[in-house]
Amino acid sequence: MNRPASVMNRLPALFGALVMSAVACSSVAAADDGAGPLGVTFTAPADARTALVGALFPADGAQGLAGGHFCTASVVHSPGRDLIVTAAHCLDDAGDLVFVPGYRDGKAPYGVWAVRTRYLPGGWTEGQDEDSDIAFASVGSVAGRDVEDVVGGNPLAAGTAAGAVTLTGYPDARETPVTCTGRPTAYSPTQQRIECPDFPSGTSGSPWVDGDGKVVGVLGGHERGGATDDVSYSVVLGDEAARLYATAVAGG
Repeated sequence: MNRPASVMNRLPALFGALVMSAVACSSVAAADDGAGPLGVTFTAPADARTALVGALFPADGAQGLAGGHFCTASVVHSPGRDLIVTAAHCLDDAGDLVFVPGYRDGKAPYGVWAVRTRYLPGGWTEGQDEDSDIAFASVGSVAGRDVEDVVGGNPLAAGTAAGAVTLTGYPDARETPVTCTGRPTAYSPTQQRIECPDFPSGTSGSPWVDGDGKVVGVLGGHERGGATDDVSYSVVLGDEAARLYATAVAGG
């Protein structure tokens, strides 16, 4: 992806200031902070933690939300307070979209947010490299407020996930989100995997949130997130993800 020189010059500073290093915490402590027992998938509770996670819809379906969502995204902290993160394959040639945080049963308790600018890594746009299956997007304001002002945002953390993480996403066939806590393992130097049952189509883009509330992965990557509903993947959030985040923050 081509970037203006001014943006490239600011990448090291942005990386240090805005992308936090993954914190090595114990598996037990992280699991205690999770949403439930390890390896069990259930309906996500409607609370402040899951309000940051939402469903992506085609913009022309925003007036009748029920049944139209196709991917998951979540709010990440940024100075502009307007960024969401998802899988790159969710934003590639997807047409005009809206993001609905906390979506449940056809209702948008925190509003409907138009997806504006999309930021996909060059590895994905140039060859759909599964190691580049992560993307950011800015969303427009609603009634003069930014999305992070309404629901908050999780920090992004670089590196491989340590300890337990909680996944929350929207299966295509459900109108409520599901959640699961598990311990990810390395699949390759660039991919991580987790065993959580019943994460089918539609959960692509689901955030992997550690016990400290940081996003350490996004469901996608290998086989666009996995060939079965019970094993999911994410790219390791490394330099490419950090640079992409910095570009999204800079708006260029």
